[in-house]
Amino acid sequence: MTAFDDDVRRLALALPGTEEGTSYGNVAFKVRGKLFTWERPLRKADRDALGDAAPEGEVIGVRVEHEIAKRALLAAEPERCFTTPHFDGSPIVLVRLDRTGPEELEELIVEAWLCRAPERLANAFLADREGR
Repeated sequence: MTAFDDDVRRLALALPGTEEGTSYGNVAFKVRGKLFTWERPLRKADRDALGDAAPEGEVIGVRVEHEIAKRALLAAEPERCFTTPHFDGSPIVLVRLDRTGPEELEELIVEAWLCRAPERLANAFLADREGR
């Protein structure tokens, strides 16, 4: 089993309304048809663009709220979060699983889910979480 199988799948599927599927042949998780996190192996163009900084381990993509949130996350978490030219202009961050602890991973996946979940579903999830 991989970190993706053990952790990402478990965390994503624990969120209401999440469905597992594929995106470009990779495992992906959607809420009500909207992609929020997925397996994202680096492609040759990614490796060429990143050069020596290209990670070797498992990578996932996560949605963020907007470009400002993306830039803030990249600046605050450069050891675990990065991007490639392919995602320029998109509210998407790539995450190194080998450098991401369980709590950080859960936070990234929940935040990605909240960005994509319908408002009613997100509000119900948050209310339930606060009630615990």
